[in-house]
Order: sequence, then C-alpha cells, then structure tokens
Amino acid sequence: MKKNTFIILFTFVLLSSLTAEPVMAKMVAVKNDNVNMRSGPSLNKAVIWKLGTGFPLKIIKRSGKWLKVKDFEGTVGWVHKDVVNSSGHMIVKAQKRSKGKINVRDKPSTQSKVIAKAYYGVVFKTLGQRKNWVKVQHGNVVGWIKRSLLWGF
Repeated sequence: MKKNTFIILFTFVLLSSLTAEPVMAKMVAVKNDNVNMRSGPSLNKAVIWKLGTGFPLKIIKRSGKWLKVKDFEGTVGWVHKDVVNSSGHMIVKAQKRSKGKINVRDKPSTQSKVIAKAYYGVVFKTLGQRKNWVKVQHGNVVGWIKRSLLWGF
C-alpha cells in the first residue's frame, strides 16, 4: 500500500511540474540600437520591430541560436542570441493611455523628492531592487521607481 501511495504521489508531483508555468522566465536585454525583431528564426524572415539598447525581452523558446521573445506589450518575435545579454533593464509600462509621466524619486518612498519623470516606454538600466522599488538609471538620472510601474528585470 505504501509503495502504491508513493508512486501515485510521485506521478502527481511530476505531472504538476511539467504543466506548471515557470516561476520566473529568463529575461534578456538588447545590446545595441536598431536590433531587428523578426517574424521567425532566420535573417530571411521579415523585420517586425526595431529595438533599442536595453530593451527588455522575455524568452519564450529557443531554436538554435535564435530566441523567441515577448516584449512588455505582448509582441512576440525572434532575435539572434548574439544581440542580447543578461544586463538588467526595465521599461515603463504605466500611463500608456493617459500619456502621463511616472515619478523617479531620490529614495524608495512615495514621500521622497521627485527628481525626474518618465513616459510610457522609457527604458531604464536596473541598478538594484528593494521591496516594491527599483533603483534605476537613464542617462545621468539615477533614482527609484515603484516596481509596479515597470516591466523587465
């Protein structure tokens, strides 16, 4: 009886792990400006988007030296593995419809001083994270943004 219970439990755990969504998908960032996101894993496939330096992407699948990726708006395409790296970057995902700006603060608190503002789609280099805040850099601006306003790693 114990052996059968073990086998059933083991099978259940194994099947659950195969069907479960990964906790954290692998993220990458674009190395340079004007990188092509293509419709398939080949230089012969159509360019569907031009990506800039630091643009974060989530890897969905690998095919040889090509990566099937998704961006913060849900666009799916392919990039060559040599045009990305693991340098942490995030992009502003908030305020798309209102065309408003989000606050970049000098400390990780809504009570701290606003040192800059950023529009939807601005890419920041990730310097660190603390609870619900991300320390970021864009040009010479270094500050903190609430994590819920950003997408990436």
